[in-house]
Amino acid sequence: MDGPRATDLADLPRAERGSRGSNQAGVRLYNERLVLSLVRRHGPLPKAEIARLTGLSAMTTTTIMNRLETDGLLIRREKTRGRVGQPSIPYGLNPDGAFALGLKVGRRSSDLMLVDFAGRVRACERIAHAYPDPARVLGWFDEARVAVTAALPAGHSARIVGAGVASPFELWNWDDEMEASPRIMAAWHGCDLRAEIAGRSGLPTFQCNDATAACAAELMIGNGGRHRDFVYCFLGSFVGGGLVLNHTLYPGRTGNAGAIGAMPVARLAPDGTIARPQLIRQASLYLLEQRLREAGRDPSAVWRTPYRWDDLGPLLDAWIDDTAAALAPALVACTAVIDVEAIIIDGACPPHVRRRIVERVGEEAAGLDRRGLSPVRFVEGAVGHDARAVGAAMLPLMAGFAPDREVLFKEGDGRS
Repeated sequence: MDGPRATDLADLPRAERGSRGSNQAGVRLYNERLVLSLVRRHGPLPKAEIARLTGLSAMTTTTIMNRLETDGLLIRREKTRGRVGQPSIPYGLNPDGAFALGLKVGRRSSDLMLVDFAGRVRACERIAHAYPDPARVLGWFDEARVAVTAALPAGHSARIVGAGVASPFELWNWDDEMEASPRIMAAWHGCDLRAEIAGRSGLPTFQCNDATAACAAELMIGNGGRHRDFVYCFLGSFVGGGLVLNHTLYPGRTGNAGAIGAMPVARLAPDGTIARPQLIRQASLYLLEQRLREAGRDPSAVWRTPYRWDDLGPLLDAWIDDTAAALAPALVACTAVIDVEAIIIDGACPPHVRRRIVERVGEEAAGLDRRGLSPVRFVEGAVGHDARAVGAAMLPLMAGFAPDREVLFKEGDGRS
């Protein structure tokens, strides 16, 4: 059976079945969320397959799916014919069933996206900046929110269930790499971004680390749904990561689970000593920007056009080699702690660059001593530059419709 077994009311202990109020409602809600999560992971499914995957009775499954269809969260697709018997009717997610806003505040740009229930981007606004200023970002958000919600058909704005915010934790601690003024860094230190967005939008608002949000996008709409457990790596201005266990995003106690950027990585210093900088200083896009600047080239193309880079030649080749050499031991070390089946690598870079990085990391990992470790697959991410903003929009959708919301992001928390 794939995934957790659903719960029929008859499966509950007699004492719990005796109270037909909150217990019955809670079981029904859990089962509805489980059905939605299975359809999201596997694609359109007929009622018989839903019953098989969940262990629910045919009658209970029919009742749940009819209710979800009435609520506008599921829609019927065309009948499919098997070898024998009557044709089955698969049910898929209704893209118009719910919407969410996703705000990504990045070190070089900020995005606001309107995402539908199927995870598709309906509208997007973007602002580029040498470094983010909280006052400017919040003022831009007010305008961008009006623009993206205008893309909805009449009456659909009531279906926006919440907003998600993805931003680096403690952004003010990276003033050297950001080249930002102390005034702006101090302003971020005193800014409660989640509360600001909640107040300006009037929506339930959830916040997490930007790399964790990217991991959520990979889980929900990328290649992550194919893997039960995986470590996720996102190469942005700074490298970061996330963790999925049993098809569930695991943010950890303080929201820092999978924060691979903070891992120390040993390297040989020019003077022959062993240095132990964090991975963030060995495998991040800002290092490529530095190399371009030192070579007299404009580094802004790296973040102004993340889908298409100019020919960067040997500078890019050297950065990919150095990045892979730093990533491989850090990611392999993760498998010694958590026995995941895959390591997924994505980033704010063109697909052909991402592909080369994944290949080089695999080559570097093959040369490491991995005795005692289980085999692991290195997989390309599928969402790309938009993963952080799309993942931010996934937070309210996960909180509202995932069966395991208690381990996700609670409204009002600063991190998770």
